[in-house]
Amino acid sequence: MNSFALIGYPLGHSLSPLIHNELLTIKNINGSYILKEIEPNSLTNEFNMLKKLNGFNVTIPHKTAIIPCLDKLDSKAELFGAVNTVKCDDITTGYNTDCIGFLRSLEMANIELAGNVLVCGAGGVSRMFAFEAALNNCNVTVAVRDKSFDAAIKIKNEIKDKLNCDINVVKFDDLNEGFDLIINGTPVGMYPNINNCVIKEEIVKKSKAVFDAIYNPEETLLLKYAKDAGIKHLNGLPMLVWQAAVAEEIWLDVKFTLNDIEKVIEIAKKELKK
Repeated sequence: MNSFALIGYPLGHSLSPLIHNELLTIKNINGSYILKEIEPNSLTNEFNMLKKLNGFNVTIPHKTAIIPCLDKLDSKAELFGAVNTVKCDDITTGYNTDCIGFLRSLEMANIELAGNVLVCGAGGVSRMFAFEAALNNCNVTVAVRDKSFDAAIKIKNEIKDKLNCDINVVKFDDLNEGFDLIINGTPVGMYPNINNCVIKEEIVKKSKAVFDAIYNPEETLLLKYAKDAGIKHLNGLPMLVWQAAVAEEIWLDVKFTLNDIEKVIEIAKKELKK
């Protein structure tokens, strides 16, 4: 039987086992997917046990810390300096499927990653969003609060070094124009703090599309503003399902269709409503 896991600390409630097990069922693959909490200082000691799995996913705080343990990285994992998927065979290879999940979910919603793009936040997922937008020749602005300004400047410098292009860094209070696409990579608006929004409604109203990486609640205040303004909008659930599907494509050499993904999204939505 194929064995897979998600490692992180703390993990709490996660949709990953449900999503992965549904994907395995769709492909009639005998396998299991479990959660495995590993404290930050235990990762190296636990790695030999992890290598016995067919593959595993990686979340906070191990996405960067796992890299020295691995034999090889794919190009995107190397570019971002972050791994969320590991394949274990004769060697261990690290991948980043968050980026593919993001791009495929935008495609599903017919949202273009083009033009003037605002990335909210300077954490790990926002960093990936900024890189992908820069790779797509967008005019990228990263907006942050005061305390995250240094982290945003670090992203700006990394993109300059690795991609030889420049991005803008601003504070949220200085935003006044609209964008072709707003991408939220912060937890602002996530359950239970559902009455918070990362940017002002008037900025959303001036924009053309919104992607919010949050999926609980299904409609954040940011997405409600987008809906009320009649612009394209999408939450983070399709990205979560797609990145899981791409991980299984890597582990098992299978391919998932749009129909497969839509089925799993609906199952995950029902789970969130319980």
